[in-house]
Amino acid sequence: MQLRYVFSELRQGLRRNLTMHIAVVLTLFVSLTLVGLGLLLNSEAKKAEDYFGDLNQITVFLCNDNSTAVTCNGDVSPAQKKAILKVVEENPEVSGYHIESQKEAYEKTKDLFSDEYLASLPDNFGPKSLRESVWIDLKDRDESDGIKSAVEGLDGVHGVRDSRALVRPIFQTLDTFKIGAYGIAGFLVFAALLLVANTIRLAAFARRREIGIMRLVGASSLYISLPFLLEALVTAAAGVVMAGGALAAFMYFGVEQRISQQITFLPWIGLPDYLQALLAVAILGPLLTLIPTLLLTRKYLKV
Repeated sequence: MQLRYVFSELRQGLRRNLTMHIAVVLTLFVSLTLVGLGLLLNSEAKKAEDYFGDLNQITVFLCNDNSTAVTCNGDVSPAQKKAILKVVEENPEVSGYHIESQKEAYEKTKDLFSDEYLASLPDNFGPKSLRESVWIDLKDRDESDGIKSAVEGLDGVHGVRDSRALVRPIFQTLDTFKIGAYGIAGFLVFAALLLVANTIRLAAFARRREIGIMRLVGASSLYISLPFLLEALVTAAAGVVMAGGALAAFMYFGVEQRISQQITFLPWIGLPDYLQALLAVAILGPLLTLIPTLLLTRKYLKV
């Protein structure tokens, strides 16, 4: 009987304040979608950085059996590798470095690129197909000519990759979109909180007689607040579902069908990144409605 009353109040509350609930749902939908887009763009920036290095890094690739450079004669030898690392350590432009083995490069390739791209590679593709590399951190991103000229001609060095000029505009574009998405989402989240507060106030005013009767018969605070909490949960669920659908459409039509096919030199976000963003949105949505509802029901209902 009590549960039937709660759900009856829920239906009446949703119907009584339908336009306000629709406004909350739409505001949540847009704000959560922007938050999800910001998270996806952050994941894409991380993938690009893992593949190319950040703007303070250059990469020295060492020789393997497939290398055709004049400085290569099969796999890099331990003596050649030691000499290369000594040059790196003693160069004044270098602040640090780390070595990426062939196995680590292979595992990273599998993590960064899609299954379709990996399926297009030869059947014998494996760790030996890739090169061991030295990832060098620069003290000053504008000073790298010295270390590049110092290692380029060494025996055992296949080549030096400096992708900073290529990836700098990519990182800047991703950062701009990410900051814009988070900024607009912040304003919309604030608007959603105001709408939730107004909805609770109107609902409490409309039910003031029922609430007074329940106080007189000794109803608990949770029992009186439960219809309001369920209304908040329903609006949050609707916003999360719509935002999840919008993010899925962005992943499929925007990334998978267009961008990833036009820009093939970058590793692109995939299903795991989408699921992480969706999980964050699914947690944030209910928090944005349930927490203010819990706080404001105590004020407006005085229970």
